[in-house]
Amino acid sequence: MTNMRNTASTTNTPSSPIRAPRRRRRPARRNLTLAAVVALALSAGMPEAMAAPDTMATPDTTAARPCDDHDRLQLQLQQRLQHDADAITAVGATGVQARVATSDGPTLTVTSGVADLTGRQPVSPDGYFRIASITKTFVATVTLQLVGENRLSLDDPIERWLPGVVSGNGNDGRVITVRQLLQHTSGIHDDYPDYTSAEDFQKHRNDSYTPEQIVARAMSHSPDFQPDTGWNYSNTGYVLLGMAIEKVTGRPWYEEVGERIVRPLGLDHTFRPGTSPTLPQPHAETYQRFRAGEPLVDVTEQVGPGTNGEAGLVSTTADLNRFFGALLGGRLLAPAQLAQMKQTVAVSPAFERLMPCARAGLGLFSRRLPGGGEYWGHEGGDAGWISSVGVTADGRRSVALSLSGVQADSEKDVVRVAGAESRLVEDALRAPAKADPPGR
Repeated sequence: MTNMRNTASTTNTPSSPIRAPRRRRRPARRNLTLAAVVALALSAGMPEAMAAPDTMATPDTTAARPCDDHDRLQLQLQQRLQHDADAITAVGATGVQARVATSDGPTLTVTSGVADLTGRQPVSPDGYFRIASITKTFVATVTLQLVGENRLSLDDPIERWLPGVVSGNGNDGRVITVRQLLQHTSGIHDDYPDYTSAEDFQKHRNDSYTPEQIVARAMSHSPDFQPDTGWNYSNTGYVLLGMAIEKVTGRPWYEEVGERIVRPLGLDHTFRPGTSPTLPQPHAETYQRFRAGEPLVDVTEQVGPGTNGEAGLVSTTADLNRFFGALLGGRLLAPAQLAQMKQTVAVSPAFERLMPCARAGLGLFSRRLPGGGEYWGHEGGDAGWISSVGVTADGRRSVALSLSGVQADSEKDVVRVAGAESRLVEDALRAPAKADPPGR
């Protein structure tokens, strides 16, 4: 097999028209050992990476007593979200930022933990982060716009647009449709490079991979199942969708995202860094422990293998709320295409353990709200980061959050972090019907 370790350029010039903000030089960070992190936590008398000054809620609602039900509702929601954010750092993240946006009310932000374990600076509510698989919703939106323009069909076999690309070892692009790629029902197996140790990360963190290389890795495996006979999350499927977008339009997927979504919505802080490993300021550092008992490693600066439509965008909570609100509010897709995006199928039992009651649409997942109703959204995970967006069905209320330095050494840890994250999303989207009386 061709050597797939390509040294990437580390220039700060973005590789797409989605322009990157100017970056400021960051001071050098030193990594803390696990023992040092635990010592910090114990000295503060609170969970890891948390201390009282490191939690922040904005706007400041403590300066004046709430004078009516609306004020009390906002204060209670702010307090609940702060509690939820603190709970996430308590179970295994160094930092959290979350933002709730509504079509007819103020924006609420909360943060918890620290932006870095060296200087212990507070997390910025406006920090940049890699959104990882949330990129898929952008790619799905462009794909469905092309469907609405009659430039491709959800029932097109991928072979029509990428002849011979999906083939070998039982893979057959003639029987895999665009819809199946969008919905993770194609059966295509994922085979992604990964870092096996801190040393491996330092050696290969700036490697980059072409779409063709990622697809070739997948084609070296037999399918996980025949199309439409199962469900399995497939990153490679979205790499193929990105390639198909370029074949249909003549432009890379990220240029289409820029022209069709980023610029019209004014998402000034959303861009594709390409092969640049750095992030603009402000941002939180993120950390990863490669083996249980080993020190945490700062993995903030890296390129990573997922830059080809399955992931690859950087954004902020404000931009993500604006995008998902516009999408579910009907501003990006015609009613027929939005309805197709919201047609769902069951996910696998393993996936449902992380996202209870989730169902997969086309680049979106539906989730149940406690007490009734549902919401839509997507999640992403990338080298110590977890990001998540949830939005009500009408697009009028949304929440976006980013977790940095996520530490999960077992499946039980992952489920615990996912549960804490889901509670914040649910609490943000089901605001109380009326305020508790003053003094309660």
